[in-house]
Amino acid sequence: MSVASLPVDGLIRDIASGHPGYLEFRYHNRRSRSLGVRKGELNENSYKQTEGAGIRVLINGAWGFASTSDLSRAGLEKAVSRATNMARAMSPRKKQPAELGSTDRLARGDFTLSGYFELDKMDLEEKFETVRSSEENLRKSSKGIETGVCQYTEVFEEKYIFNTDGSDCWIRLVRPEFRFLAYANDGSKIARGYDSVGATGGWECMFQNRSLEGFIETASSGALDLLKAPAASGGRKKVILAPSMVGLLSHEAIGHTVEADFVQAGSVAQGKLGEMVASELVNLCDSGASEYARHAGGEMPVDDEGVLTERTKIIENGRLVGYLHNRESAHRFETAPTGNARAWEFSDEPLIRMRNTYIAPGSDDLNEMIQGIDDGFFIDGPEGGQADATGEFMFGASRVRRIVDGKLGETVQKVTVSGNAFSVLKSIDAVSSDFRWDLGSGHCGKGQPAKVDAGGPYIRCELLVGGSQS
Repeated sequence: MSVASLPVDGLIRDIASGHPGYLEFRYHNRRSRSLGVRKGELNENSYKQTEGAGIRVLINGAWGFASTSDLSRAGLEKAVSRATNMARAMSPRKKQPAELGSTDRLARGDFTLSGYFELDKMDLEEKFETVRSSEENLRKSSKGIETGVCQYTEVFEEKYIFNTDGSDCWIRLVRPEFRFLAYANDGSKIARGYDSVGATGGWECMFQNRSLEGFIETASSGALDLLKAPAASGGRKKVILAPSMVGLLSHEAIGHTVEADFVQAGSVAQGKLGEMVASELVNLCDSGASEYARHAGGEMPVDDEGVLTERTKIIENGRLVGYLHNRESAHRFETAPTGNARAWEFSDEPLIRMRNTYIAPGSDDLNEMIQGIDDGFFIDGPEGGQADATGEFMFGASRVRRIVDGKLGETVQKVTVSGNAFSVLKSIDAVSSDFRWDLGSGHCGKGQPAKVDAGGPYIRCELLVGGSQS
């Protein structure tokens, strides 16, 4: 039974009206579908729907949480009772009582993002045919391509959020994504090329930066180039990072260190507000909106505490100026909530999470930035990696070209890039006027998944470049 068929306002408000503390209600209906083709054969065709409500209460400084898929009045009342009893049981044990930061940004009304209804109406057969033909075109793009894989995923999100402080809103959005994998074989070794895109919006929004054919070409040429590419010479190098790598650095190596719960736990960003942590050219933000370009993969108008999202400045002209907060951490830091509370399923409690994290564009020309490097690399194609609370990171990259005497040169094998994120940010001496969201596929993990995006301009900086990877 869907909440949409119930008298939502009357039912939830009536249950909440007599509650002795703060009550937060979050209905969530998620529908996800995946279609995959490998070597001309359908290898994935799945559909999943989850629907239910998560209820949090705050009584005498203690949280209680319960969830239920029983959306009848009786089911919801039982969940409220369980959460309330939990909070009351924990209250005497709280050494630091929880309190909520006040805000005038509590959401009310309907927030339906573009593409939701249009993609929902699009014929499933049309989606599958695009996946099938894309894999065929990828596999047949060259005799050297042995295997092609294409996968399409879409996630429809519908939420209703109400709390006793004043939030009362519906949110609807959809996040589609495409992945393209090509495997090339020359008889002695196998190389993999890939490209991907994830966005918030309708079908066409996935192709605002590159055409469907462009993704196929990138995956195919990436695999073929790596078959014959020489190993890269390692060492500390001056490099150009493409928007995808800038996004990876911004999200993994910087963004997590400024999430307020990690700050409280002792991340490298603790106690550094007001300090210069980057070049004056760096302006780094996290936003619920899709800044500078449309359809970022982590776009969300309202967070899961019912707070309107906003652009949150993290680094301004090189200076650390802010952290990412939910309402509880905002109170502890004596600041305003930033709209960064997010929960993956209705059965999850909201955590402090990023949305769309980026370095803002500058004024430099990319060609002139390349001309300023005598011996370095142009680095694209993030392959993941690791970062920790100290800001130290190591990422892989699969689309890498040498820069010699100010000109782009040959493609080299995969490399690793590493360093301390804040030291790398301090080394930035050029920021291009370009901008692109380029990290919207896949998920961020922090106890529970989250759909995010990251990106930025091209930047010129110094970091440690490692040799080829297997």
